[in-house]
Amino acid sequence: MKAAPDVEKQVAQVFSLVCEALALATDSLLGGEPREASRIVAADESVDELTGQLSEAIWDRLERFVPANSEARRLVGLLLVLPELERSADLAEHIAQRAVGNLGASMSPVSRGIVQRMSEVALEMWRAATAGYISGKVSAAELDQTDEELDILSQRLSSEVGTAAMPAQVAAQVTLLGRFYERLGDHAVNLARRIERLLALRQ
Repeated sequence: MKAAPDVEKQVAQVFSLVCEALALATDSLLGGEPREASRIVAADESVDELTGQLSEAIWDRLERFVPANSEARRLVGLLLVLPELERSADLAEHIAQRAVGNLGASMSPVSRGIVQRMSEVALEMWRAATAGYISGKVSAAELDQTDEELDILSQRLSSEVGTAAMPAQVAAQVTLLGRFYERLGDHAVNLARRIERLLALRQ
């Protein structure tokens, strides 16, 4: 018996929602659009609700299979994917929350540029993970290499925060932004590894 295609399609939908939230959160942050950011924050509840529903649906299906069944292992693999998606959506929400307060307008030009690049790299990684899940072709090693750029950018942002003339409260929030994007990259790598394991079970 094959895994329920509707469940896998819904998981793919969550991937897409995280990508969209990440892109819109940064646009609203750097573009000074707090109203758009408020919508992203509110939309996070739908991601939480969807991942919760998917978890329940997968556990219900698991009850029909014995533990040694490959379908059961695959469903467990999907259950391990969902928390990564939910936490990543939360990170995009955290970025949007800073945009609600119009943090972008108070950031130094250099920090804005670094955050923009961090967003581009993180979004590239997330789109690769999403495409890999949908197409069945993903390379965690490649994403891991891309993640190194995020680590370097995070260090650059920390240096900028330490030298730029930004208010202490703004500097603290910018530091958090760097951590959010860095964690988004880590989650993309973790998901790619889990996807590789899921693909192995399909063979």
